[in-house]
Amino acid sequence: MAADSGGADPRYHQNLMPSMRIALALFLSFGAGAQAPRTPDVHFVPTPAAVVDAMLKLANITASDVVYDLGSGDGRIVIAAAQKFGARGVGIELDSRLVDQANQNARKAGVADKVTFLSVDLFKADISQATVVTLYLLRSINLRLQPKLMRELKPGTRVVSHRFDMGDWKPDQELTVRGARVYLWTIPTR
Repeated sequence: MAADSGGADPRYHQNLMPSMRIALALFLSFGAGAQAPRTPDVHFVPTPAAVVDAMLKLANITASDVVYDLGSGDGRIVIAAAQKFGARGVGIELDSRLVDQANQNARKAGVADKVTFLSVDLFKADISQATVVTLYLLRSINLRLQPKLMRELKPGTRVVSHRFDMGDWKPDQELTVRGARVYLWTIPTR
């Protein structure tokens, strides 16, 4: 038999130094070339119900919309869009525990057939099907995200942010709800 390179022979793994066993385990866990999961840039802070309502109304949500919430947390924004306006929704959330909670919340709300939650990095997610994008991220994240929004979203897509603006990109509208700013932008024609 040829020399074993770490395949089925368990003695191979026993002879490795602990640090090499850890490196091998990470390699096998994530696959060749894959990266370890990212940690969130921001931690989940729930958007108050009054702000959720204001965001959805400001975006003029209808049943024909597809609402993407980037950093969707427990799913409350896309769930509200489905419940109150009949829209379909997609939540993009890096934390898989929050995705599980959002799916559970959608089932309880009776809209699991209208919404989907994905555990994926929002910078890598395909958002091209959105007609509305909602955000509650930091300003620095919004600024990093802006080129992706401009590149991937169709002209006319509405973008609504709770609390944080997008620097030089001036909003079409803004309002204050219980002390929180809400901003609305529309993706321009290219």
